Amino acid sequence: MSKKTNTLLFVLGATVFNVLVTFISLALLLFIYFRFFIPVLPESAAPWGFPIIFAGAIAASFFIYRTVLKQVLKRVNMEKYCAPIFGPRRPAHHKPQD
Repeated sequence: MSKKTNTLLFVLGATVFNVLVTFISLALLLFIYFRFFIPVLPESAAPWGFPIIFAGAIAASFFIYRTVLKQVLKRVNMEKYCAPIFGPRRPAHHKPQD
């Protein structure tokens, strides 16, 4: 496989991993919320939990994704297997001024 194909597969795999981690975090936080907090909280406070849970799931997935990505980048020489997504810019072609 070429470096560009490896780069595309890495980005797609990392995206799928990030989405899965987000859904798992959301499911886990919802379970904890319904199991432990809903019985204790008054009914008027229940709707406020969902935005907090959603933000917490996104924050948890960001932290987990960043930690796993750092470990992968530390162990694998990405320059050997992947091409850079954004390369250097090509010089602009200037038209001669009259």
